[in-house]
Amino acid sequence: MPFHMKTLTIKLPEEAELEKVKMIIAASLFEEGILSSGEAAELVGITRRQFIEDVGKYGVSIFGETAEDFGEVSGIEF
Repeated sequence: MPFHMKTLTIKLPEEAELEKVKMIIAASLFEEGILSSGEAAELVGITRRQFIEDVGKYGVSIFGETAEDFGEVSGIEF
């Protein structure tokens, strides 16, 4: 299902990796509940499965809880 998007133009330093920047933005919007995992994956240009596998590298849980939240429940510090 297509979703409506706004356009944002950002000037980045040449050494910035565009795919990482897109992933950071998509992960943040996913974490905020603005995008679903499928919509976030589409924004980045990867499969939903790849997004779900990679989003944790950006500090975002697919389960809606952070490592700190888990630590509070389990008593484990992260």
